[in-house]
Amino acid sequence: MIAKITGGKSTAGLIRYLYDTKRATDHHDPHLVASWDGFAPDPGRSTDDPDTTRKQLVADLDLHVKQAERLGRAPERHMWHCSIRAATTDRHLTDDDWADIARRVVAATGIAPAGDPDGCRWVAVRHADDHIHIAATTVRADLRPARHWNDYLTADRELAKIEKEYGLFQVVRGDRTAAKRPTRAEEEKARRNGHAKAPREQLRETVRDAVTVSRSSEEFLHLLTHTDGIQVDVKHFPSGDIRGYTVALDDDTNHVGEPVWFSGSELAPDLSFPKIKNSLDSLTPQSTAPSVEHRSNPWHQATAALERLPYHLAEGNADDEAAQAHINALGEALTAASLTAPAHRRAQLRDASTAFERAVRSRTQTDHHHARALRSTVRVILRDRAPADGAVLGMFLDAAILAVIASIRWHQHHHHNQQVAAAHHTLTGLQALYEETVPAPLAALAHQRPPQTVADSHCAYLRQAVPAHAQQVIDDPAFDALTTALAQAGDAGHDPSQLLRYAADQRALDDADSPARVLTWRIQRLAARPAPSPRARAAQTRSSAMSPGTTGPTATPLFRTHGTEPTRQMRRR
Repeated sequence: MIAKITGGKSTAGLIRYLYDTKRATDHHDPHLVASWDGFAPDPGRSTDDPDTTRKQLVADLDLHVKQAERLGRAPERHMWHCSIRAATTDRHLTDDDWADIARRVVAATGIAPAGDPDGCRWVAVRHADDHIHIAATTVRADLRPARHWNDYLTADRELAKIEKEYGLFQVVRGDRTAAKRPTRAEEEKARRNGHAKAPREQLRETVRDAVTVSRSSEEFLHLLTHTDGIQVDVKHFPSGDIRGYTVALDDDTNHVGEPVWFSGSELAPDLSFPKIKNSLDSLTPQSTAPSVEHRSNPWHQATAALERLPYHLAEGNADDEAAQAHINALGEALTAASLTAPAHRRAQLRDASTAFERAVRSRTQTDHHHARALRSTVRVILRDRAPADGAVLGMFLDAAILAVIASIRWHQHHHHNQQVAAAHHTLTGLQALYEETVPAPLAALAHQRPPQTVADSHCAYLRQAVPAHAQQVIDDPAFDALTTALAQAGDAGHDPSQLLRYAADQRALDDADSPARVLTWRIQRLAARPAPSPRARAAQTRSSAMSPGTTGPTATPLFRTHGTEPTRQMRRR
């Protein structure tokens, strides 16, 4: 159930609308289902003249308002209007059901608390099967104003209880951290101007892109002010320190031709200047400087950081503030991918990153000093415009999908319903993109399949490294691509058996529909590193022999299942 609460000045105007069946063609059989005392006159059921009965109802509702006016204590906007709508899938609710719902809502919101004889006067009108309207005057019988502060939240909490008790569709409710949606007027204005999105949404994407690229708050403002198509107004304190900023589109003006400005917090709660500054100032110059590894392939570094993210989000491995920081970094990584991926893949990645934008915010505070490796690598990718071919993008998506699944589980554990829904939407998009992206690079690898004798040796390595999954990997259609990746790694000076052990240890294969794909991407990424010297390889062999239960430097799997096995919906590959 959804409640919408507004205020007004005219009791007569609201009652006239609720009982109108001529201009409002969707109004059928308007009538009262409940009132403050159960005896209010009903213009829809009265045998007397409807207009006369309606005037009597208005007079009764306004009784305490008129009394307060004589004392100079009546509020200017004394009308309280709450519409409550059921979901289209809900069962038919009777008048008695709606009457009970109305009484509970006016009690919960403070309009007419249960057991309070001085509560406000109110009526509930039904003129359609799926919703009612509650009209109340906000002057109590003791002539004090009603205490209905925060009425939307209290009504929403009561409706959540009603949904459970009545067996109705349970609406996914938020935590007041969602970005404000465009108004109907903004959407219609955008259509008239030929824009696919409202100005609020366009500016939100532009500002978020600038945050993802920037390495400091100063650089953020510099990039924003030099972005084509928008205007930026930086606000300062009297001391000269920056207080905030507002942005507007060049072609978005009001009726007098002035720009329509939006502050950062109006675009999204995490886009206010203080929050942006807190986020970016945690990126020290050292953390954003490209390392030797970054210079080799920052996409590989981003993928490696994403592979570690599920471990950080696993219950007990990090506090909530740190976990929230890792989810924010995942959002930045998806945004970076949507800006730098091959052109024909960017729209799908943009949709996925835009959906995940809702999942990066919750009531949990963010400790931005965590997840620096991923965040700094994202900025290297964006600064250098590092290319991502099909294989690199497939590798990145493979890790990103697992990271999104981990974020879903974390949000589920914390009962962040809207964030879970947003992450599920992202997961669906990434899985579809992954299936479109990987066939070509896998086919190219399979075409270079090594001789059968080499493949047979790889089968032996698999039975040693992953005995529980070896046959599943060998039977996998992507096995030819895996043998090629192992052969290429061997040609580059790596030990294929050692790489297989590392790859298997760093992520469990239990949840993978195609373990050969998982191993292929990981082998390719590991093989991109400089090959160890013969002396280092001998030391690795001795270390493995001494600790047979620990086959590589990262023996703990970075993806674990906690509690229940992953649902089939979340499995992919």
